[in-house]
Amino acid sequence: MKQFTSILVFTLMCLYSCAQQQPSEISAETPTKINYVTEVVVPDLNIPWGMEFLPDGSMLVTEKTGTLIHFKDGKKNTIEGLPEVYVRGQGGLMDIKLHPDYENNGWIYFSYGSAEGDGDGGNTAIIRAKLNGSTLSDIEHLYKGVPNTKKGQHWGSRIEFDKEGYLYFSIGDRGNRDVNPQDITRDGGKIYRLNDDGSVPEDNPFVGNADAKSAIFSYGHRNPQGMVMHPKTGKIWVNEHGPKGGDEINIVKKGNNYGWPVISYGINYSGTKFTEITEKEGMEQPLFYWVPSIAPSGIAIVYSDNYPDWQGSVLVGSLKFQYLERLVVKDNKVTKREKLFEGLGRFRNIKQAPDGYLYAGVEGVGIVKIVPDSF
Repeated sequence: MKQFTSILVFTLMCLYSCAQQQPSEISAETPTKINYVTEVVVPDLNIPWGMEFLPDGSMLVTEKTGTLIHFKDGKKNTIEGLPEVYVRGQGGLMDIKLHPDYENNGWIYFSYGSAEGDGDGGNTAIIRAKLNGSTLSDIEHLYKGVPNTKKGQHWGSRIEFDKEGYLYFSIGDRGNRDVNPQDITRDGGKIYRLNDDGSVPEDNPFVGNADAKSAIFSYGHRNPQGMVMHPKTGKIWVNEHGPKGGDEINIVKKGNNYGWPVISYGINYSGTKFTEITEKEGMEQPLFYWVPSIAPSGIAIVYSDNYPDWQGSVLVGSLKFQYLERLVVKDNKVTKREKLFEGLGRFRNIKQAPDGYLYAGVEGVGIVKIVPDSF
């Protein structure tokens, strides 16, 4: 009887294990037909990091090199008045986000590399400003990561608001893997949450902890370069770069530890291991991970009627393989992957605009609009 029970338990465990397909085992396929095509709406951009859409239908675009572009009536106009942007490695002028009540208050939020403060180099900073004609005004500095460093990697830094009006942003580990992400007394490797004026919400998880950065909302991140509020749940979703393998999608939860670099599905770029474990008590598992890495940047969740066959899909740009990836997600599990628009270029950003269409920032191309294929 004991032998029969043991065999039964073993069989059930095997069946369960087989049923739990690991994310990395779901290969990305090229669909036989894509019902959509891309058309360039803002041409000739180098690294269009962020984009936002003004109420009049015009567009603001950030170039990583430090230029803010206002695209209106088919023309690209440069907006003056930005603080000095520290451009190094992956850092420069990065994301842009309108306040949810922009039409009434006019606030625009930016993330960028800043050399302000002590020490050589720079770190990620967040400001807000108003647009007056072709100039920014009323600039307010909301947050600046410290310390400055000359390292060029892992600045983050997407910006998003939730349904309650809180401001979220990311700062990557700034190349200090073994110190910053797991230390809540330090900036780097974190998702932050602020009130819209830069003050810290009273219910942030580490408020009252004298040894913690009170703006931190979650920690143990590597380099989140995609951030979006889920239109149905209101939760903040991020994608982040792993090392060699181990890119992740995470749903950000208050006070949670996402494990980097203690747990990871990736390895060093040299092929050696930096950790032996992929899970640990008290550390969150990703909703999805990629092995091999696709180098994800930008994330959108489709809910527009313009894309009936993509409803609920998660779109992620691949810098490494130069395509847009579509993930079919059911009950917070990825069930299918597709490669879209292969070879178009490095997808830096993807966003659903107020007009219901998807727009993507593609390096060396510009801003493209995804529209139905008329053929």
